Amino acid sequence: MEWEIDRWIGAESTVMRAFNRSVMVNKELSQKVKLSIYQSIYVRVLTYGHQHWVMTKRTRSRIQAAEMSFLRRVAGLNLRDRVRSSDIREELRIEPLLLHIEMSQLGWLGPGCLPDASL
Repeated sequence: MEWEIDRWIGAESTVMRAFNRSVMVNKELSQKVKLSIYQSIYVRVLTYGHQHWVMTKRTRSRIQAAEMSFLRRVAGLNLRDRVRSSDIREELRIEPLLLHIEMSQLGWLGPGCLPDASL
């Protein structure tokens, strides 16, 4: 499964480069529009087939790094700014992608397995 995940992260990198050239550098687009693109395209490309992934420590790290690379650009930051990932997510009001993946994987087990099943 590692090769499949690597393949999707590679596809995500291709999407990221295309977006960076056309969307992320465009100062006329708001953060809201960029986040809409993040949710509708980027997340879907990165997580395609995630229901079958085995989430190892390496996989988690790579997904989080790919996700934060995109979100930092949306926020107008880079790694040298030394802003915590949690602060960026809080500012952009985005849940961690790993949480979304884990909840989706648990959903395959049935409604009683989700933490919010009682709501």
